This record gives sequence, structure tokens and C-alpha cells, in this order.
Amino acid sequence: MNSQSELTTEEVRERVEDVLEENEVVLFMKGNRLMPQCGYSQRAVQLISQHRAEFETVDVLPALPQYRSVLEEKSDWETIPQTYVDGEFVGGSDILAELDERGELAETVHASA
Repeated sequence: MNSQSELTTEEVRERVEDVLEENEVVLFMKGNRLMPQCGYSQRAVQLISQHRAEFETVDVLPALPQYRSVLEEKSDWETIPQTYVDGEFVGGSDILAELDERGELAETVHASA
């Protein structure tokens, strides 16, 4: 059994903190930007991409239980994908779609500290 891909919750927590610190917009998703592994993740990528070329994606699948646990602690949100801007939780794909419908998504993902 290859345990290399099994990250501990603590390792995942560190990765989450680092990626949030280093990137303005982060999408934690199933799969990656080029190959989303679920419809919600794909929708989130499409919504953010309409308004922003540069954003970080993190594939949670290699350590899904750990990512789910760490992200839920941060956001009180149990589903993936999760979008963060300037380290603050924005929402999942449904929230992004609502913001987009209200014309607020561009402003949200361009927000800078």
C-alpha cells in the first residue's frame, strides 16, 4: 500500500493555511481546473474563470476526508467546492452562481486586501 498520498489532517491544515496565505483567490475542488471531477467543481471553475484568469485550485481528492474536515472547521461549510478570497470563505458553486446572478461575483473575486 502506498501511503505517500495519504496526508494527515495536520499536513492538510498546513497546506490549506499556506495556499490561502499565498493566493488571492483559491478554489478547493474535486479534480483540477482542466479536469474537474464533479459538476459543482466544474461550475465553480467556470464562474470564477469568467471574471478572473489567475486563481489557485487545490484538488481535495487525494485526501478528501482530511480536506473536508479542515475546510469545514474553517468555513462551517461541509461541501466541496469551496471558494476563498483573501483568506475569507465566500461559498460553494451555488453561492458563486447567486453572486454572479446579482452581478456581484466580479467584484467579489477581484477584491484585494
